[in-house]
Amino acid sequence: MNNRIFINNYINDFSEKVKNSNFYIKDFIYLIKIFKKYKNKNRVHIFGNGGSASIASHFSLDLTNNSNIKCLSYNDPSLITCYSNDYGYDNWVYRAVNKYGNKGDLLILISSSGKSKNMINAIKAARIKKFNKIITLTGFHKNNPLKKKGDINLWINSKEYNIIENIHQFWLLMLVDILKK
Repeated sequence: MNNRIFINNYINDFSEKVKNSNFYIKDFIYLIKIFKKYKNKNRVHIFGNGGSASIASHFSLDLTNNSNIKCLSYNDPSLITCYSNDYGYDNWVYRAVNKYGNKGDLLILISSSGKSKNMINAIKAARIKKFNKIITLTGFHKNNPLKKKGDINLWINSKEYNIIENIHQFWLLMLVDILKK
């Protein structure tokens, strides 16, 4: 396949997936109402692995910078390696949520596959701490383990990591733009 065809197909695939996410409009309207309640109150915590960790950082910074919502992303290598070393990689996010989360907070978990054990385990900590809502962003299989455990679940019907991650970022940054108006 030549480059022109690949690029055209890639853009078309991405565009179709974004257009097909119209069935989440009512979820986004609900999210806007939830996030507006967090102004000057509880915090939002967001986690992701790999590229999704970068998306989490970008969203956290933009949300905090453009609204009165405090959003925290936990991508400090010393925190991750400390908790991973002491409690296992599958439990580092659980540990961070347990240490830094409070009753009424909001948790966002990004996992393209929806199978990341550290994200799934984080839900247990959030439930124990009585977080208000847990939002998941996933892809691949519709009935993935993370999506089954969240309160609000945004899923991309794709098995392509970069398509999934780009749409997750698109959705989160769209939310920031809506909230800053």
